[in-house]
Amino acid sequence: MKILLLVSSFNGLTQRTWCALRESGHDVGVELAVDESTMISGVEAAKPDLVLCTFLKQRVPARIWQAWRTIIIHPGPVGDRGPSSLDHAIMKGVPVWGVTALQAVEEMDAGPIWATRTFPMPAEAPRKSVLYNGPVADAALECVREVVDKAADPAFSPTPLVAAPRPVPGTGFEPLLRLEDRAFGWDDDPEIIVRRIRAADGFPGVRTEVAGVAVNAFDAYPGDRAGRPGEVLAHHEGSVLVGTGRGSVWLGHLKRPGGVKLPATMVLRGRLRGIPRAKTGPYQQVRYERQDDIGVLTFCFYNGAMSTRQCRHLAAGLRYALSQDTRVLVVRSDDSVYSNGIHLGVIEAAADPAGEAWANIREINAVCRRIITASNQTVISAYAGNAGAGGAMLGLGADVLVARAGVVLNPYYDMGLFGSELHTYTLPLRVGADMAARLTSQRLPVDAVQARSIGLIDEVGPREPEEFAGWLHDIAVEQSDARPWRSTLEAKAERVRTATRPLSYYEIRELAEMASDMFNDRNGFAAARHRFIYKEKPDSTPAKLAPHRQLAIAAA
Repeated sequence: MKILLLVSSFNGLTQRTWCALRESGHDVGVELAVDESTMISGVEAAKPDLVLCTFLKQRVPARIWQAWRTIIIHPGPVGDRGPSSLDHAIMKGVPVWGVTALQAVEEMDAGPIWATRTFPMPAEAPRKSVLYNGPVADAALECVREVVDKAADPAFSPTPLVAAPRPVPGTGFEPLLRLEDRAFGWDDDPEIIVRRIRAADGFPGVRTEVAGVAVNAFDAYPGDRAGRPGEVLAHHEGSVLVGTGRGSVWLGHLKRPGGVKLPATMVLRGRLRGIPRAKTGPYQQVRYERQDDIGVLTFCFYNGAMSTRQCRHLAAGLRYALSQDTRVLVVRSDDSVYSNGIHLGVIEAAADPAGEAWANIREINAVCRRIITASNQTVISAYAGNAGAGGAMLGLGADVLVARAGVVLNPYYDMGLFGSELHTYTLPLRVGADMAARLTSQRLPVDAVQARSIGLIDEVGPREPEEFAGWLHDIAVEQSDARPWRSTLEAKAERVRTATRPLSYYEIRELAEMASDMFNDRNGFAAARHRFIYKEKPDSTPAKLAPHRQLAIAAA
């Protein structure tokens, strides 16, 4: 079937859908919803059998839905309508939510139903981005598969909204949430504040004031002490603790109006004199646990961005973990995101962006080098969440690579950077020189299934986080057995012994390229970084995603 994804951005859910449909043998193109005329011309060029809108903020033009079957994937259960569905659900603390595939009609979110799924909401308020890329994306993909099957059945007829059962009671139209609708007072209970901030994370955040600075707040966690409402009580690893009614709240990230989203202590620099450093924060960014012959190093960085300081923190954690007498070290992320490489926000906000980028890439390289050169332990890299750019390359130096089902990897650089992370050594070693060149030149996502088929990873584990953790432990136990452990160490030693070039050769070559990109800006890194940070809307769909555009040009 010829399917066109009409979307506002090629985000995680759209990438996952694109990968899954292509693996099922469908002809899939993407059209970014730049404006109404571009949407219409893109659909007319593609002439699809089905238009799927997995992430669309704009209204579908009537000229499209009247001529082509157009299905909207709405992040709410049957009957829910409006542009802020997940925000309302998180703020209200609903126990069950869902996703609905409905046909586009004149009235927004009011078309007949093609498919729907529900899922339990976490008891603790989830961050919107984590909810979207987790349960919502899982349910959406199930709906997409059902829609495609039904679209191939000429006898299928969707169910009118008024006749469709409503598995979640009380659903209806919910208005767009504006900044003023999300407001809270620091004398509110911590749970209210956390829910409001997490419902707006990572966009647009909630407007408030911290230490006398007007900011949008993100990345909120309940605190463990009480203080005067609005008073900054402590700070830890970039977060600040603010007093509330009957408690306190940690804020991990803040953004001044018109500024860059950054760790809270960076935004409040100069205003935290006299504020004590807490021994513990909202969560451990890097933590190590040991069970017999297995060590597990887990890292958790907001949205997968890793600043210079955070890379040093992770490198220190690796140094400690590799000094232990375990046979196996599992290096894994939390379940939200693995890594997206260097921290573009911190770089953009630096007084010397090029210098900060250079420091950042050298520190993330130090992490990669420790993984590659670990000679006394079998290292397992576990992609428990999506990864992109240098973050996708970060774990490639491990002996065993695994990923959670549904994870999407973008193993290439697309920001005016040549890239480093020693990928010119690890990527060809994993997939071969030809495939490595194809991945970095075509610059397209691969999901876990495809990654395993090309040798980028070794195994795909369960999607459910707890099941994945148990499965990952079993893999580690197998690798800790004396025979595979010795075999792995021998293979590593042989690889070093027979290498024709030292590891430093690859890093020096990469850094020479990166120096030109960062300091001379030869490929537009500064402008690309600025567009990304400030979420500037693209003016066209990249050619790599829109073969229908190229065919239309050729035909003309």
